[in-house]
Amino acid sequence: MNIKEVLEQAVQREASDIFLVAGMPLSYKIGGRIQEYESSKLSPGQIEEMIGQLYHTASERSMKKVREVGDDDFSFAVPDLSRFRANVFQQRGSLAAIIRIITFDLPDYTQLHLPRTIIDVAKMTKGMVLVTGPAGSGKSTTLSCIINEINHTRNAHVITLEDPIEYLHRHDKSVVSQREVGTDTESYVSGLRAALRQAPDVILLGEMRDNETIKTAMTAAETGHLVISTLHTVGAANTMDRIIDTFPPEQQQQIRVQISMVMEAVISQQLIPTLDGRVQPAFEIMFFNNAIRNMVRESKIHQIDNVIATSQKEGMISMDASLIQMYQNKVISKENAIIYSNNSELMAKKIERL
Repeated sequence: MNIKEVLEQAVQREASDIFLVAGMPLSYKIGGRIQEYESSKLSPGQIEEMIGQLYHTASERSMKKVREVGDDDFSFAVPDLSRFRANVFQQRGSLAAIIRIITFDLPDYTQLHLPRTIIDVAKMTKGMVLVTGPAGSGKSTTLSCIINEINHTRNAHVITLEDPIEYLHRHDKSVVSQREVGTDTESYVSGLRAALRQAPDVILLGEMRDNETIKTAMTAAETGHLVISTLHTVGAANTMDRIIDTFPPEQQQQIRVQISMVMEAVISQQLIPTLDGRVQPAFEIMFFNNAIRNMVRESKIHQIDNVIATSQKEGMISMDASLIQMYQNKVISKENAIIYSNNSELMAKKIERL
């Protein structure tokens, strides 16, 4: 089987990911579950040949990086089929690849079950917004929906720094400049510093990987830009702790003050398996009000969850409340509501009371 057939089969089956790993059959992730496509196991030689075809398909990209470093991240498009994001890596002395399928056109945010309150982030003109969650939880898609809304409703210059570029945005009411780390700019930090001289209104930062990136991003938010980025955390309180803990102790109070001034919203998401064999996102949404700003400044982050739980009128929702809504609407099972909750014992008791 050649790589084009593999990609076509994945799109036809509405898979989210393709697994090419030696010693196991070709597999697709469909509805959150990994399924074997055929029974025969792939040999290292077969994988090597398919990955060679993959690099040829990606505008004849060089395999030098994966040979020297051990892994490589890139995106590419197959005309009339789809876009793809590939991560090729070495494991047990042979090559392997995980390929994410990305549609050419962004689906309507309502089809993705994104609340309107998240899309309304597009109306913000300054400050920082974080979309957080585990790897593969749909953060990139949520970011792209927000950028898409800005592009179609505002006259602005949007600069994205991504690794790699996933969704392509066509200029509409806004100008959208998309830069890929490693190809168009050396790093997130250098790209972010350059972006500040490129008359931006909105900066999308694919990921905040270290305290230098976080510091530069917060400086950009302080100077009147809207900065949107991601972190691999679940929950607003955990996100605040993660940011603060990346700095040395003597700088942490200053960072708390900065966060309290520039942060506007933290959106956490998880993809939950549904009763019909698909996946659907559950969200925790926190907007920074005066109470939360004071808690961050005064190092009382553990109290944030209480404010979220009692601020539904402000558009906030806790992860547990989101899971309970999905359970009551018969979207997810009781077991998954408990597994994906912040406190499984407490969630079990809440469901029993229902």
